Parts: sequence; structure tokens; C-alpha cells
Amino acid sequence: KQKTAYDIPKRDWSSDVCSSDLAPLSTFHKKLTLFSSGGPFLDGYILSIIGIALVQINEAWGMGTLWNGLIGASALIGVFIGGLVFGNVTDRIGRKLMYTIDLIAIIVCSVAQFFVAEAWQLFALRLVIGVAVGADYPIATALVAEFAPSTWRARLLGGLNAMWFVGATVAAFVGYWLLQFEDGWRWMLLSSALPALVIVVARTTIPESPRWLASKGRSEEALAVLHATLGPDATLDDLPEEPAPTTFGAVVSSGYLSRVVFISIFWTATIVTLFAIYAFGPQMLSLFGLDSGDEANLGYGLINLFFFVGNVVALLFVDRLGRRPVLIGGFLVSGLGLVYLAINPDASLGMVALAFAVYAIFNGGPSILEWIYPNELFPTEIRATAVGLCTGTSRVGAAVGTFATPWALDNIGISGTMWIAAGIAGVGALVSYLMAPETAGKSLHEAASLSR
Repeated sequence: KQKTAYDIPKRDWSSDVCSSDLAPLSTFHKKLTLFSSGGPFLDGYILSIIGIALVQINEAWGMGTLWNGLIGASALIGVFIGGLVFGNVTDRIGRKLMYTIDLIAIIVCSVAQFFVAEAWQLFALRLVIGVAVGADYPIATALVAEFAPSTWRARLLGGLNAMWFVGATVAAFVGYWLLQFEDGWRWMLLSSALPALVIVVARTTIPESPRWLASKGRSEEALAVLHATLGPDATLDDLPEEPAPTTFGAVVSSGYLSRVVFISIFWTATIVTLFAIYAFGPQMLSLFGLDSGDEANLGYGLINLFFFVGNVVALLFVDRLGRRPVLIGGFLVSGLGLVYLAINPDASLGMVALAFAVYAIFNGGPSILEWIYPNELFPTEIRATAVGLCTGTSRVGAAVGTFATPWALDNIGISGTMWIAAGIAGVGALVSYLMAPETAGKSLHEAASLSR
């Protein structure tokens, strides 16, 4: 006899048991992950290409440090707003609707960037793009987490983050090519509209999350989605009979505040330096002695490639070694690369490249866990809200760091800037050692439970 909403006992609101935990990896899972990775790809592309575009924009507009920092940080400020607001909206109205609306906003604003004439216009458009990007973080990752088999969850979620670096790498080489053209920066900023259009069309084929439907008492719809995606024998067990809370207060009052604090701190420590490098990479490399033109931009592209390699390597070990060793070890070793750059700002080109490679590759561990931990440590009913809250708070630090980077480079130099970056990595390692739980090998319900 098939289970219905009427003969399934009421569960504790934080429960998250679903047959999808034990399902084999299917074509649907691969398609969902590919389409969801479009958001991180665009995020990496949009946040990275501005670093190259600013080289031409500064020459054309003669901007000072203030506008240079504001435009570099504008999308990050938007991500803070988008994650904070739309994570909760996603828990309230569902994953599917927001899954496409956010990309439409990116398309419209990307096209509008081509026509800007003043710094404030570019700042405003990139702020809105950042809001859309911030909205996509909790939407796309929640969908993948809620469909993924437990044995593949970390690799699929971590793979989304790896696509961030694919987008950043593609942006670096597209930007490097477009620099040879007059007003190439306009085409750089317009170019993100094309992949966004392809992704939004593809995403229309993805159904609503069955876990979210179940959390709203819509068990029949949840079962229908599971049957359509995982097969006729799929079941959704332990369904709730009453809608569960989805407010920010529920995240705090239900005992998950310490997890929000942990994720927000380690996420911030991971991305403060990373985003500063993406926004001002060519300028930083020129201060290490690389030519401010072709050499610096090519080196910037190679750093992006190292970041991607680091993500792939971390994905190979995150289940074998566990979440904690990959996170803590990543912070410690990447921090050593930054320490070397701080001590030896006049080192040879080869040693500068090696130190940046060490930083970028070992940053892969903390980077993939930005997406894995938040989706594992919170239950369905508040998952997107919590992920959005962590996204937003981490972007406050990233925006401040990105805004302050031009000032730091001008006033304390490249060595002092690298010392600050190394210190931030040290804070990430310490907080991770004290607070990071181990969730490898656990079902989504077990990972999110507070009773373990």
C-alpha cells in the first residue's frame, strides 16, 4: 500500500529523512547539478571579470580609490542583500520559482552595463546583479542538497563551488582577450548575459524540491516529484503534517545559532582574500614586479586556474579524509603561501607564482566546504534561510575587504596587505578547529540533527 499524508506519523520539525539519501546517482542528479552550477559559474564570471574591466575603466574615467573600491565591492554588497532576503523567501515560496527569476535579473543588468556612462551607474547595476547572485546561493545549493544521495552529496555540492572557479577562469581569459579592443570593458560586462540566458532556459525543466513540498504538508506533490525524478518505487518517509517555521527567528531559537556563527566566520575568512584577488588581481601582481599589462593579466588567469585545481583536489579527499581535516589543513597551508608573499614581496617571479599557487590550491578545501557545510548543518525547513543568512554575513566581511584593498595597497604596501590576508587565514583555521563538526558519511537528517 502506498503511503499517503494520512497514514504517516507526524515528525519532529527538524527531521530530514528521505529515500533520496539512499538513491543511486542518476541522470537527473547530474542534470540538476549541471544546471544549478550555472549560478556559481555566473557568480565567478561576474565577480572576476570586473578585475580586468577596471584596468580599462580606470584609464577611461580616471576614477580614484573611492569609486575603484566601491565598484569592486558593489556586487558583494548586493550578494549580502540577496542572500539575507531571498534565502528566507526561498524557504517560504519554494525553490523552483526563484531558480529562474534571479537569472533573468542578471541578464537584464548585464545588458544594461554596456551602456553606462558614469561610475554611479555601474555601481548601481552591479549592486543589483549581486542581489540576484546572492539569491541564487541558497536556491541552487538547497535543491542539490535535497535531491542528492548521501554518498554523493559532498561531491555534488562541492562541484557547484568548483564551477565558480571555472566561471572565474573563463572570465579571466575572455577579459584578457577583450583588453586589446577599445572599450573592451563594455563587452566584458555584457558577456555574462549569454551564459545566463542559456542557463535560465535549462533550469525551467527542474521540478520543485520534494523535501520542501513535504515540509509544507504537500506530501502528494512531493511523492509525485520523487516518482518522476527517481522512479515509481521512490518514497518520502516521515512526512510532516503541519507547515514548519521558516523565519530567521526559527534559525536562532531552534538551537542553530552556533552553526550560523561558525559558517559565517570560516566562510568570511575564506573569501575576504579570494575576492580581493579577483577584484584587484592584475594590480596586485604588478606590485610583485609583473608587468602591469600582459604579464599581470596572464598571471591572473593562471591563479584562477590554480583555484579550480584546488577545488578538484579537495573534492577527491572531502569524503575520504573528512570535512574537518580538509577545512583546517586548507586554511593552514594556504596561509603559509600568503606568509611567504608577505615576507618576500621582492621574490623572483617563479617564487611569487609558486606561493600564489600554494595559496590558491589549498584554498580549495575551505572553498568547497562553503557550499557543503551550510546545506548539511540545517534542516529543510530553514535550510535556504540559514544558507542565505550565512551568505549575507560572510559577504559583509568580503565587501569590506574588497573595498579596503586599494587603500591597503596604496598605504601599507603589498607586504602589509599579505600579512593581513595571512592573519585572516589563521583566524579561519582556529575557528574551524574549535567549531567544525564532522558530517562525512551521515545522512542529511543526521548531519542536520542537533541531538548527535
